[in-house]
Amino acid sequence: MTAAPVPDQAPTRTRYWVLFLLCLLAMITYMDRAANGSAKKAIMEDLGVGEEDFFWVLIAFQLAYAMFEIPSGWLGDTRGPRSTLLRVVLWWSLFVGLTGFVGTSYLGGVYLGFTALIVIQFFFGVGEAGAFPNIAKALYNWFPAADRGFAKSIIWMSARFMGGLTPLVWVVLTDWKIGGIHKPDADGVATGLSWRGAMWLFASVAAVWCFVFYFVFRNKPSEHPLVNEAERAEIDAGRIETKGPVQVPWGKLIRSRNLWAICFMYVVTNFCWYFLMYFLPRTLQTEFKKWTEEPNGRILLALLAGCPLLIGMFGCLLGGTLSDRYIRRTGDRKWGRRLFGMIGYGGAGLCYFAAAGVKLADPDNLFLFAFFLVLMGFMNDLIMAPAWAVCQDIGRDYAATVSGAMNMFGNLVGAVSTLLITGLLMKKYPGTQGILICFTMYGVVYFLGVGLWLLIDPTKPIAGDSEPASRPVQATEESETVTG
Repeated sequence: MTAAPVPDQAPTRTRYWVLFLLCLLAMITYMDRAANGSAKKAIMEDLGVGEEDFFWVLIAFQLAYAMFEIPSGWLGDTRGPRSTLLRVVLWWSLFVGLTGFVGTSYLGGVYLGFTALIVIQFFFGVGEAGAFPNIAKALYNWFPAADRGFAKSIIWMSARFMGGLTPLVWVVLTDWKIGGIHKPDADGVATGLSWRGAMWLFASVAAVWCFVFYFVFRNKPSEHPLVNEAERAEIDAGRIETKGPVQVPWGKLIRSRNLWAICFMYVVTNFCWYFLMYFLPRTLQTEFKKWTEEPNGRILLALLAGCPLLIGMFGCLLGGTLSDRYIRRTGDRKWGRRLFGMIGYGGAGLCYFAAAGVKLADPDNLFLFAFFLVLMGFMNDLIMAPAWAVCQDIGRDYAATVSGAMNMFGNLVGAVSTLLITGLLMKKYPGTQGILICFTMYGVVYFLGVGLWLLIDPTKPIAGDSEPASRPVQATEESETVTG
């Protein structure tokens, strides 16, 4: 048990610098991922492939991202998040940079063609898979239980913000005069970076982050020279340090009904939310085509396509803040996590039904249609901080592995099925009919997700003693002896 703080010693605030670094990483993760969507048209033109071909690029990334969640989470639990994050971020920055070489000519031929792009995106997904499980592990090590929902909400707010902002950043980089590696227009005048130059710039940002992270971050507060005893006491109040290397209890993980409920809950998020990432931009352009002919109409549609992510970041912040506040006031961690997950899923389902109703009753009403989708993004993101905080609640010393399991299952079943099922439905039923079918399906799935939250109990860890259903929050943190 950690020692009591020195009475006259003010605690340092090093953990908030750690949080700042992790927020930057979350932003870089979504920036690099969203860059592929922004560069898609240019990449397809350079490679001479169509929309259906590019679909396999997305599948390659999502499969790798899902498959390597648990392995990278296990690395974080056993070797620490510092070395794991350094490796995975450097790894994926390499493949972001390699993406910029796709379609380049070499000796009169194509040096890196479409097959190479699929392979590159697969390995890009391998690297990105390690980000959020190890962020979860770092937050577990650096923040007390009462603040983890808030910390996780800041992480997801940062990620959503950058995901929504990246299309605009991309336009600024590739269409404006900014100096550097330029793309000439028809008159030979430099107008901005080429899409390749933008990819190389994004890759370099990730590499610079690694340099700073190496010198600033340590796996635990006890290892950091800028953390005093008072801050360590705040972070470690009631926590028993694990002795020796962490041994992940795989059998308990597999048999945990709590973990399976969490995994299926996260399938709901990925299945319903990824429409915004992969299908909304094109849907707005095809269903509201007249706006593309208006002055600045394309910019308007691009902004509306990014708004669910941009507004969703406030849902991330609010969900984590309300969850932590509820727990502090009531001492009830179970409903402190459940309640806001249920509200978020229920609200998101209603928003999908409302958007479908708008499209049926007033097909040309762009702004009301977009309003309900933006509100859906906000309601969905209410659950993000509670969902990831639950992984820390039940995972504890295995927080990265549990987070990886949730994210793996959510992406493998949810995101990939969105690409397959939604893609097939939108192709078979183009226009309003396809939208009505998909949105109704998403609304029903969200309501099933409300029921799944009732099966999740954050007071029952994978290993160790369960917490009482309700008691003061300072007493609800780790009091178990960790078992292998």
